[in-house]
Amino acid sequence: MIEEARAAGGRPPSCGQRPPIRRAATGRRSDSPLPPCRKPLLTRGLFLPTVRARPRSRGAILRPRFVILAALLIAQTACVRRIVVNAAADALSGQSSFATDDDPELVRDALPFGLKTMEALLASAPGDRRLLLAVSSGFAQYAYGFLAFDADRLEEKDPAAAMAIRARARRLLDRAIGYARRGMDAAYPGFTADFDKDRRVAVARLKIEDVPQLYWLGAAMGARLTLSRDDMKIVGSMPDIEALMQRALELDEGWEEGTIHEFFVSWDGGRSEAMGGSLERAKKHLNRVQELSHGRKLSPLVTWAESVAVGRQDRAEFDELLGKVLAADVNEEPRLRLVNTLAQQRARWLQSRADDLFL
Repeated sequence: MIEEARAAGGRPPSCGQRPPIRRAATGRRSDSPLPPCRKPLLTRGLFLPTVRARPRSRGAILRPRFVILAALLIAQTACVRRIVVNAAADALSGQSSFATDDDPELVRDALPFGLKTMEALLASAPGDRRLLLAVSSGFAQYAYGFLAFDADRLEEKDPAAAMAIRARARRLLDRAIGYARRGMDAAYPGFTADFDKDRRVAVARLKIEDVPQLYWLGAAMGARLTLSRDDMKIVGSMPDIEALMQRALELDEGWEEGTIHEFFVSWDGGRSEAMGGSLERAKKHLNRVQELSHGRKLSPLVTWAESVAVGRQDRAEFDELLGKVLAADVNEEPRLRLVNTLAQQRARWLQSRADDLFL
């Protein structure tokens, strides 16, 4: 084409300029394409103009295409990774299969792997509130529901081993607290700093959808307090715990069939009046959680027996409550099967220690 233009006394066409129109034998117009050596490459918004004036080798032609393909694959991989993280967050944050399980040891063995999996997913989605909630609640439940109970049962036989287990439980609770605080900061940037300055003002802006994160932050801090009675810095966090839980109660007192009321059964019933406790308030919370759960939750009865009946040395009430717990059918309410099974386990252990608990 270029030689024909020169033979005709003209100039070769420049990039983007169409060559002279030729008449085909049929008399119709026949437009030739842009010169292939200078045609720009435009693919999905990637504009890669060529600059060489002579035809390129096959490898040179493929290199830009490879760059584009690689870019598309990277973008697609990131998209797929995000989809996987979202799907996993939805599945792991629910964990409904754990709640209905009747084998606490199976759940106990599965939890560490699940928690480490969620921590790995958080590396790809560090601000995902669903994952942060799942991992904070998971560490809190594993540390207090399983490890702390192990330490209690081991205390008499091997005090040193019990102490080591409690130390591990505290470390995991610190991790739970850290994730819960990250979850609050993800929803309200700067929340933890504001809370440290003025807890009442900070919690006042929270909404009903924040109750799960709010509860697990307070519950993890409360569990850590229970395992750290000799640490005055942690004992000093009591006003923080109460502010978190009171706000959660104000926002949604019926959350999880009265779970926040159950916390206050122990919180108010396990402290003396000099320390801010109140048996009257604790009793009201017990009655309310029983109403909200329609009497299907067994753990509040165990909490009252351990925190209140033992405290005031009421053996008859202690025996009555634990007897009621142990006579219950944990399969009656599948959604509460695991927590009720754990409540029965603790009731049996408390029963076995009754002679030591009462003078």
